Amino acid sequence: MKSDIIIIGGGAAGMLAALGAAKQLEESPVGGTVTVLEKQQKIGRKIMVTGKGRCNFTNVKPWEDFAAHIRSGRPLVDPAWHSLTPDDVIALLKSNGMQSVVERGDRAFPASHLSGDVVDALRRAAMIAGVKIVPGCKVDSIERGSRVFRLSCTVTTVKEFGRKPGPVRTETTTEQVTYSANRLIIATGGLSYPWTGSDGDGYRFAESLGIAHTDLFPSLTAIVPDGYKETDLTGYIERRTPLSPKGELFNGNNLDNVRLSLYIDGSLSREEFGDIEFTDGGLEGPLGFAVSRDAVKALIKGSKVSVSIDLKPSVEPEKLDEDIHGRWQEIVHDPRSRGASFRKLFHILLGKLMPWELTLAFLGDNPSVSVDSLAGMLKDWKMDIAGYVGYERAVVTAGGIPSEEVVPKTLESRKIPGLYFAGELLDVDADTGGYNLQCAFSTGWLAGRSAAASLSV
Repeated sequence: MKSDIIIIGGGAAGMLAALGAAKQLEESPVGGTVTVLEKQQKIGRKIMVTGKGRCNFTNVKPWEDFAAHIRSGRPLVDPAWHSLTPDDVIALLKSNGMQSVVERGDRAFPASHLSGDVVDALRRAAMIAGVKIVPGCKVDSIERGSRVFRLSCTVTTVKEFGRKPGPVRTETTTEQVTYSANRLIIATGGLSYPWTGSDGDGYRFAESLGIAHTDLFPSLTAIVPDGYKETDLTGYIERRTPLSPKGELFNGNNLDNVRLSLYIDGSLSREEFGDIEFTDGGLEGPLGFAVSRDAVKALIKGSKVSVSIDLKPSVEPEKLDEDIHGRWQEIVHDPRSRGASFRKLFHILLGKLMPWELTLAFLGDNPSVSVDSLAGMLKDWKMDIAGYVGYERAVVTAGGIPSEEVVPKTLESRKIPGLYFAGELLDVDADTGGYNLQCAFSTGWLAGRSAAASLSV
């Protein structure tokens, strides 16, 4: 099997690489063929789970503001972003049947808030562009020839028999196939959400071809407070590890409009304002994700990591203390409080200052709290961080193939002509909010167009 350009991976970067290549070939007098090899039976599996199925697929901030949210690899993203901007992505999806809406934080979603609409639009665009997609095609190895790349693949075909809603019988067959290509783009994703197909094979391919990558670690993941799980482990903690009684008190609760400060070895590392979610994994939500990259990296290095939550960031300590004492006097002198214990009355006070469901968790973390010390503790709710959830639920992989290995203007390998990389496989990661998918779309598009343009040189 031969194709002028082969892309390994049918995710966000791979599909845009295919579309970028097809667009460039359409404009070229030389022409050519584009093939996507996807190991899963369907493309875009990771897109489907993005944003809890709602798919925040880009962020429409201008470049200067967008770039501030890129945590690593900004030089790799810059030329790619300008070759395919967020507005370009929105226009491309619209031209293939998908309307978009922009919400708080400049985040763009499908108007339906269904991630499947993004995948359907990309599939439709690929079909119109003449891109061949081979599902169930797992690349086992890559051999670099003098002029071509040869790929040894295992192709799994699943056929269904019968009609829904009745019983459906499936028949699976496999065969060994060799593909060859003049240009090869590797867009296999990183290590996050491995069940979607991102199991790190792209890094192995790169290593087999002599391409190095930086250290890899999960980012945009849950960080686990000390005592949150039924384990004495530190560092990597599986998400399925049972919650402790303390974790049960936190799980399912949110904090809105708070400040989260991250400390590494006692020094302030990062400070963010926004919302926190406490889940069965640990501390998540926009703020948990925002600090997770630095927290995970520090934990891997053996540093002490802690966070502080300011539940009242807009109120000065003195004003908060005055408010607390005023509320306390009202509660104590309320006729309904007659005969009630101090603990019950103090619990009522807490319920007026934070979400009621979190009051027991707060008391468990601050057993010595009093009316006089409450303001300080609300402004500085300290938690030591024991570990983090790994790639099984991390949104992105930090680290990857750096700019030392690829040319940023084309994303072609500096060592191997005709070889390109795109997407999460690169040493590129960003904050949550649509930035990572846009980076994948843009780098895929640039790699595709660059590979196609080089065919006519």
